[in-house]
Amino acid sequence: MRTAYKCRAYPTPQQAAMLSRTFGCVRVVWNQTLAWRRHRWHTERQSTNVPQANAFLTQLKRTEQFAWLNEVSSVPLQQVLRTQQRAFVNFFEGRARHPRFKSRSGRQSAEYTRRGFRWRAGRLYLAKLDGPLELVWSWPQVDPATLDPSTVTISRDPDGRWYVSLAVDVADPDQAPATGAMAGVDLGVKDFAVLSTGEKIANPRHLERKVRNLARYQRRMARKQRGGANRAKARAKVARACRKVRDARRDFLHRTSTRLVRDHDVIVIEDLNVRGMLRNRRLARAISDCGWGEFRRLLEYKTARQGRRLIVIDRWYPSSKTCSACGHLLAELTLGTRTWRCPSCGTRHDRDVNAAKNILAAGRAVSACGADVRHSGSARVRSAVKQETQPARVGIPRL
Repeated sequence: MRTAYKCRAYPTPQQAAMLSRTFGCVRVVWNQTLAWRRHRWHTERQSTNVPQANAFLTQLKRTEQFAWLNEVSSVPLQQVLRTQQRAFVNFFEGRARHPRFKSRSGRQSAEYTRRGFRWRAGRLYLAKLDGPLELVWSWPQVDPATLDPSTVTISRDPDGRWYVSLAVDVADPDQAPATGAMAGVDLGVKDFAVLSTGEKIANPRHLERKVRNLARYQRRMARKQRGGANRAKARAKVARACRKVRDARRDFLHRTSTRLVRDHDVIVIEDLNVRGMLRNRRLARAISDCGWGEFRRLLEYKTARQGRRLIVIDRWYPSSKTCSACGHLLAELTLGTRTWRCPSCGTRHDRDVNAAKNILAAGRAVSACGADVRHSGSARVRSAVKQETQPARVGIPRL
């Protein structure tokens, strides 16, 4: 199994200057190669592979305009071409959007393979750097001297923080002991998650608590002259405010997903169309603040690593409008209706708890028929719940 250890880095001024120059070269190579690939496709209708991109990079470094590309290590520049090739493959297979040009104001990174770094006794030596790069190791149970990283990624956030990510091949972890518990999870905005057991996980609303300070920093940055030092300082303050929100959200998602995976053998969630929900301008910021897509990604890799099972049911399953007691299907249920009484059996339901119970029941049906609908690809994939014959109609109990 491959894992990554990401830790803070503290380069010296000389090392920071060389790494910043490397970031600039990486960005230029990405943009120049992407523009060349686009022009080649639109004019010649020719696709591009990695050897052809390598030949273009060689010719680019021989020109007088881009001769300064030879001042940095060639390893991250060549790795850019492989990364761009994977980005195009993901785009043509429908897993990602079209690669875009990189900006100097965003996150900067450079990836080194084994030819561009040395890892000796837990210390990192990069090509073109004078001396080892100082790191802060945050895993006391892991001895860094025993690691053998295959790739190293150096990155710098817009707020000025430096990070090092080590990709390491490790043995598969021990499977977690079985608990015999199953949980249906209904994600929402009012409560981040509601379990089929009735437990409600509150939504911390990290962005909502910081939005006023963030807006003030953004207004200050907008008043600064473009290209000036004061605007750069204001941009750094905005980046730091965004980083605090991002880190708090990531910590909450990790803690919540880890607890769910530890306490349950089977977890059932819905295949939410997050991108479509973001088109609602009134709820877009609240939905983005929840981080549902990241939460699902965390559940996917943590359940696979711990030997658990994640079942993703179809997004069109009417979990909120179906009575979990008798199966009665409502004709309509507005978003503002938080509780409702079943007209068939008289059971009073909390909207979210009822949806979580129905999600769990749908996951059990999928598990019983032998289908595994855990997938991370297109949302057009239909689960076994929707492939079965659905005889129920509005007002008739679902059998």
